[in-house]
Amino acid sequence: MARRSSLLKRAAIAVVSVIAIYVIFNASVSRSLPSSSDLPRQLIREDDDEGRAPIQPKVRVYMYNLPKRFTYGLIDQHSIARGGIKKPVDDVTTLKYPGHQHMHEWYLFSDLNRHEVDRSGSPIVRVLDPDDADLFYVPVFSSLSLIVNAGRPVEPGSGYSDEKMQEGLMEWLEGQEWWRRNGGRDHVIPAGDPNALYRILDRVKNSVLLVADFGRLRHDQGSFVKDVVIPYSHRVNLFNGEIGVQDRNTLLFFMGNRYRKDGGKVRDLLFQVLEKEDDVTIKHGTQSRENRRAATKGMHTSKFCLNPAGDTPSACRLFDSIVSLCVPVIVSDNIELPFEDVIDYRKFSIFVEANAALQPGFLVQMLRKIKTKKILEYQREMQSVRRYFDYDNPNGAVKEIWRQVSQKLPLIKLMSNRDRRLVLRNLTEPNCSCLCTNQTGLITSI
Repeated sequence: MARRSSLLKRAAIAVVSVIAIYVIFNASVSRSLPSSSDLPRQLIREDDDEGRAPIQPKVRVYMYNLPKRFTYGLIDQHSIARGGIKKPVDDVTTLKYPGHQHMHEWYLFSDLNRHEVDRSGSPIVRVLDPDDADLFYVPVFSSLSLIVNAGRPVEPGSGYSDEKMQEGLMEWLEGQEWWRRNGGRDHVIPAGDPNALYRILDRVKNSVLLVADFGRLRHDQGSFVKDVVIPYSHRVNLFNGEIGVQDRNTLLFFMGNRYRKDGGKVRDLLFQVLEKEDDVTIKHGTQSRENRRAATKGMHTSKFCLNPAGDTPSACRLFDSIVSLCVPVIVSDNIELPFEDVIDYRKFSIFVEANAALQPGFLVQMLRKIKTKKILEYQREMQSVRRYFDYDNPNGAVKEIWRQVSQKLPLIKLMSNRDRRLVLRNLTEPNCSCLCTNQTGLITSI
């Protein structure tokens, strides 16, 4: 009996010892691990309202309070040039931003001016102290500036000057300590129109540029690595009808400027090949309210919409096609597309190499062979992704652009730190911050 009592006593001591060792070890490990406040911001995750777990906390963006001549003042100048108002108004914030195909700059500016409670789900948060910022947004209306005097003669020495606006913007930016800190690498600048900021591109090329494509940018000015490809603003009404082809009696539709420069010369050649086809509608037309109504009707009643290159590889017509559920037929060998990390354009678009599309009969014969079932698949896919190209959709283009921008932050930090340690070099080849695109491509996606 005494022996049994001794064994029980030993067992109890062993159990207590094990528990004590575990407690001491666990406390030691816990002290050695970093708390959530010690972790890098990018590693902390918090669930959102719907139970998903996006990367948190959000990237912090400081929006410069630019002089009004770079923002609302441009709306003022645009209206004056068209006779809308005779002289600058006292409160330019009451002016309405004019509609055109590069309205991203207005939507992004407006988004950052909203209260944070109205920006639920955004991957970024606006901060009011530049010391707290990860990135700096420069809300210049660079695309609107280009069209203030579009098609209107200006007397020498008078009127509005886009070139002077660009030089003034650059002078203002270079006066900011946050720009000078690393040459603008952590700055985000809208330049959607292919000609936007052309005069100062070499001075802002380190920044994250929001561009429609890289058609007018040199390899050392723009790349997928540092920049964001954004969608044009669609200029036709969204199609709100049902998926189907019963009311789409036209095989292929195009309405736009027939004569363009550079890669857009393919348009005139396509006109010559297609204009005599019975079930094809191909019309020359420039931007106007009447032509937009005609384009809306044409796209809403056609199975396929032709999307050739413009002066640069991209054009707003692609995004008009998508919101119209008119299957895009893309004839632009060097086109770049927005949000391709989440969108597979082959699921709802047909890509045709330009030389193949110009062969008489090739394009229409190929399209006529596509079955209704396949067209309906294309339409369903367009319906599921078209929010990405809608700037008015609260879960659309604006939120997606900010997501793309936020993904640039690690590279920006890498390149900023790298620049600080490197000796200035005179390179004749693109450096590692430039990514050359694949030079081969599909002849057709079908």
